[in-house]
Amino acid sequence: MQAGLASVYVRRKSRLKGSVAKESSQAPINNSEKPGEMGVNLAMDIKVDKMESHEGVQEAEKDLKSFETMTVQELRVLMRKAGIPPRGRKQDLVSALKHSMESGLGQSSQRLETEGNAASMMETGHHKRATQNRKVKNSSARETRTLSHLSVDNVESLEIISEVSRTHEDDSHVVLTKNASTTRRKEKTGSMSTDMKPTKVSYKRKAAAREYERVEVANGVGPFMNEQPWTVLAHKKPQEGWVAYNPSTMRLPPPDGTKHVKILSWNVNGLRALLKLEGFSALQLAQKENFDVLCLQETKLQEKDAEKFKQSLIDGYENSFWTCSSSKLGYSGTAIISRIKPLFVKYGLGLPDHDHEGRVVTVEFDTFFLISSYVPNSGEGLKRLTYRIEQWDPSLSNYAKELEKFKPVILTGDLNCAHQEIDIHNPSGNRRSAGFTDEERTSFRTNFLANGFVDTFRRQHPGVVGYTYWGYRHGGRKTNKGWRLDYFLVSDSIADKVHDSYILPEIDGSDHCPIGLTLKL
Repeated sequence: MQAGLASVYVRRKSRLKGSVAKESSQAPINNSEKPGEMGVNLAMDIKVDKMESHEGVQEAEKDLKSFETMTVQELRVLMRKAGIPPRGRKQDLVSALKHSMESGLGQSSQRLETEGNAASMMETGHHKRATQNRKVKNSSARETRTLSHLSVDNVESLEIISEVSRTHEDDSHVVLTKNASTTRRKEKTGSMSTDMKPTKVSYKRKAAAREYERVEVANGVGPFMNEQPWTVLAHKKPQEGWVAYNPSTMRLPPPDGTKHVKILSWNVNGLRALLKLEGFSALQLAQKENFDVLCLQETKLQEKDAEKFKQSLIDGYENSFWTCSSSKLGYSGTAIISRIKPLFVKYGLGLPDHDHEGRVVTVEFDTFFLISSYVPNSGEGLKRLTYRIEQWDPSLSNYAKELEKFKPVILTGDLNCAHQEIDIHNPSGNRRSAGFTDEERTSFRTNFLANGFVDTFRRQHPGVVGYTYWGYRHGGRKTNKGWRLDYFLVSDSIADKVHDSYILPEIDGSDHCPIGLTLKL
């Protein structure tokens, strides 16, 4: 393996006719290539079983420092070709490569000097590679696989659940479409306290992306944290008995032998941006979670975009219903995607004063109504607070109660309110922040919880700290300084049928994470 790495490196440098360091420092990457694509293409052409020349080995020995100037993508590709697990930060990758390179060069030099022992050396090298392969195979169940080398493509046809093109370095790695750039998502920010929810001022997601690293995830669906910060109780005023939400131990398996429906809800903070995010696969999300219905908020699509999405859904999810903002293009927007055909669909609340921002979609199924809602943020300076608590909340509540006259109701989405102190990392520092004002919390309690709706997560986990939103600005996700803003509220009449209400904090790609509900029918 190590000699193979030396071969890869020497031949790579020969093809480039100069060091990678010189090329990356003197000329920008060609815009027609993705970052790291040059290294991938070259590495694919290299046969590691050929003997290196003495001059090539010497050249590589003199230029080990060029690893420092390679991108993380190039380093990981090089390590995969040599059979080295590409884990850790850039410096970790560089150190591992240097160590293997030095060992490999020593083996190569020895083969060149002692041709009579070549066969024996190659047999030894084969044995080492076989041993390494067995170790990797035996530990694969414990290790997670990286999705950082995958990308989604075809910016013109980015669908949330679209037919995918498979990238076969591993059959568990599936990308959504073809030929997309790895443009970073934009972030929402605002002039708030350290861990408060930002308003609509945005900046590049690149800085936030450096707050945590992606690691290998078996059958993953997108970028994952390299730690599990959500398992750490992060709260400035924790009460006795509070514990952190841990989905690996608190999620319940599906009910055996009982008919049920599984619903996910996710504020994606821009659907196109999510699907351009490196490594994300909507198909794998569907396969991993096996949901029946997916509710989306803040899609930021226009009507023409939604029509394209409708035409490219994967098998089994042909039913999709989208509403978009007409007053401000590329803003707000909600959707419901389902493999169950609904009996009825309605867009908005039926009130012109509220329906121009695309914030509500309702579908009727056999035994319940499902509402996907994106509640307005009170905004920077609380400029929409009065509208929120005096008009929107009462209108949404009245709408849900009217539907409840016919069937039970499930109201889900980003409801933009951390109801109790347990639902926010820093309650005292956000008393006048949008989403945690006394006025919003009172409105939430009055219009929904005191009006016959049950907060399913809090009912199931009364003393559990689980967040669904983390601000980008201060790296809140890395330290689990978050808010619980996303809910499944259900009519009291079906609260006992809720089998599991859960959070999926490990799924990245937005400043929110998905939430889920399993309901017995």
